[in-house]
Amino acid sequence: MQLVESGGGLVQAGGSLRLSCAASERTFSSYAMGWFRQTPGKEREFVAASNWSGGDTYYIDSVKGRFTISRDNAKNTMYLQMNSLKPEDTAVYYCAARSYPFTSRRLDDYDYWGQGTQVTVSS
Repeated sequence: MQLVESGGGLVQAGGSLRLSCAASERTFSSYAMGWFRQTPGKEREFVAASNWSGGDTYYIDSVKGRFTISRDNAKNTMYLQMNSLKPEDTAVYYCAARSYPFTSRRLDDYDYWGQGTQVTVSS
């Protein structure tokens, strides 16, 4: 499976961005999906995850109430709506696919990764 992220950019604090992750796999609906982020010198961290249907989602505490993960299985695409962005959200954001329909917060549970998209939030 190939994953391609888009939608990153530069935004002021308090603004919004929507990231997209397009998957090449026709059986996209059988994969759990996740968003992770990484800043220089730090480990990649979990942000949000969705099960195969989008009906079960998880978030890191720092983004709860501000970020929303969703997916459109008919379009083989996952999204991350990011509102009320803060400078500490600045990172490269990666989407990932897990060859299993149920969610995980563990980086090692994901089998496919996109190339990442930069999100920069200015203060």
